[in-house]
Amino acid sequence: MADEPLHYGEDYHFIHATSAASGLGVSVLPDLYCHTIQIVNICLVGRPDDHAFVLVDAGMPGSADDIVSVVEDRFGSGSRPQAIVLTHGHFDHVGAIVELVKHWNVPVYAHPAELPYLTGKASYPEPDASVEGGFIAKISPFFPNEPIQLDNRVQPLPADGTVPHLPEFRWIHTPGHTPGHISLFRPRDAALIAGDAFVTVRQDSLYKVLTQQIEISGPPRYYTIDWRAARESVRKLAALFPSVAITGHGAPVAGKELREGLTKLARDFDRIATPDYGKYVH
Repeated sequence: MADEPLHYGEDYHFIHATSAASGLGVSVLPDLYCHTIQIVNICLVGRPDDHAFVLVDAGMPGSADDIVSVVEDRFGSGSRPQAIVLTHGHFDHVGAIVELVKHWNVPVYAHPAELPYLTGKASYPEPDASVEGGFIAKISPFFPNEPIQLDNRVQPLPADGTVPHLPEFRWIHTPGHTPGHISLFRPRDAALIAGDAFVTVRQDSLYKVLTQQIEISGPPRYYTIDWRAARESVRKLAALFPSVAITGHGAPVAGKELREGLTKLARDFDRIATPDYGKYVH
């Protein structure tokens, strides 16, 4: 039987949202680069002079050309990653994945619990417009929610916690925001790629998204379906005492700011992060 053509959900469309950081990149470490696509971050792991690297997450819908340009600016014309690793499959983290897979012909890896949303089998639960929060939460029903189809181009991450092509990193299951959400951690220097397990901007607030005001916060409220699991995931990451963190939304953080902010979030998660009301709040 022929492989099913790769495609997005029928509700996928360009999102007219951006921030002050859009188009900007920062070398967090010599082999860890964060670049903002509108309101979300992608991460490139690998030293530019090695030409061997992995892309973590795949940006907003319509951003494939921008991501290819970012990659070629950093690693050279015609460069392509060895693989794409997805922290999860929400539209703003897989928005360019189909074009990128076709362009580069590289494998994609995700947690097994995330595969139904990446292989056309299941839609995520509907975003919660009723949740306590700002303007972006209210318009979240307009965001793409249907599953994409990557067919056999997406593979489950190895069960032993290793990350293909990133031998120093381990993947950590950090559910709550989605069932198969993962974060990546490197013990050698305590570098963390957190995805949306926690973020450094209040993602439900339009003003804070636009200005990118740093605030170590829980996962985006309108898309988080299990707040107990989200709390345990934050505590798991805080217990690693990361030295630097790239999150899915907001600027990278490091040192004392990260240590104190993440410790406070883990300690006071129910007060700081868990909404007072919403259909996924119990």
